[in-house]
Amino acid sequence: MSDFRPFIHGGMASVVAEIGTFPIDLTKTRLQIQGQRIDSNLAQIRYRGMFHGLYTIQREEGLLALYRGLSPAVLRQATYGTVRIGVYETLKKQYIMQFGDESVLGNVLCAMMSGVISSSLTNPTDVLKVRMQAGQRNLDAKGARLGLFRSFVNIYQLEGVRGLYRGVFPTAQRAALVTAVELPVFDAAKRILIKSAEMKDGAGTHFIASFIAGFAAAVASNPIDVMRTRLMNQRNLKDATAEQKQMIYKGTIDCFKQTVKHEGFMALYRGFIPLWLRLGPWNIIFFMTREQLKMHSSRE
Repeated sequence: MSDFRPFIHGGMASVVAEIGTFPIDLTKTRLQIQGQRIDSNLAQIRYRGMFHGLYTIQREEGLLALYRGLSPAVLRQATYGTVRIGVYETLKKQYIMQFGDESVLGNVLCAMMSGVISSSLTNPTDVLKVRMQAGQRNLDAKGARLGLFRSFVNIYQLEGVRGLYRGVFPTAQRAALVTAVELPVFDAAKRILIKSAEMKDGAGTHFIASFIAGFAAAVASNPIDVMRTRLMNQRNLKDATAEQKQMIYKGTIDCFKQTVKHEGFMALYRGFIPLWLRLGPWNIIFFMTREQLKMHSSRE
C-alpha cells in the first residue's frame, strides 16, 4: 500500500514556512528586479537593502503590501511542497531498497529529480506570485480587481501558455539546484550532529541542520534566482510592439549576459541577504514542522 504521509507532511510544512517568511521573500523580489537597464521603469535603485526595502514598502504601500502575492504563494507551496518532498522521500526509499543504504550522490539525484518535477508543474503560480510581489496590479480591462483563478486566465489571454510558463527553465534549474543542495545537506548535517556531536534527534538538531541547509542553498541558487525573477516579472504580450519586445529578455542566457554586462557580476547576488534570511527561517520552520509531523505519525 502506498504511503502518502511524506506528501502530506511536505505540503503542510511548506505552507507554514511560506506564510512565516513571506515579507522577506517579497523584499527579495523587489531588490532583484531593480536596476535593470533593459527596462527604464525598473532602472532606479529604490531600495538600499532588505531592511530599507521592508520599511519603504510598508511606509509607501501599507503593511498589507508585504503580503501581496500570498494567495498564489500558498497555492504554489501546497502543490510544490507536497510533490517535491513526497517524490524525494519516495525516490530515496526506492534507492535504499535497490542499493541497501542511502548516499550523498543518491540523495542529490533524488532531490534534483523531485525539484524539476515539482517546479515545472507549479510554474504558473510562481509567475503570478512574482508579478504581484513586484507591484503589478491584477486588474481586468475595466480596472476591476481579479481573483486568483481569473488572474491565471488573464495571463493566458494576453500572453498565451508561454506567459504562464515564463521562466520555467531557470525555475526548474533553480529548484533542482536548491533541492539538490538543501535536502541532502540537511540530511547530512543532521546525521553528523547526531553521530559526531552526540546530539539527540530533536528540535535543537533540526534547527542547526536547517540553518546550515538554508545558507548552502542561498549561496548556490542566488544567481539563477535573480534571472528567474526578472524573466517572470516581464509580460511578453502576444500583440507586443517592436519597441516593447526590445525590453524583453530572450531567455536565461540573454538575461545573464545583459545583467552582467550592464550591472556587473555582483548584480547576480542582488537580494542575497533576504534570500538567505528567508531560506534560513523557511528551512528551520519547514524541516522542524516536517520532522515533528514524521515523529508524530510514526507513533500512531
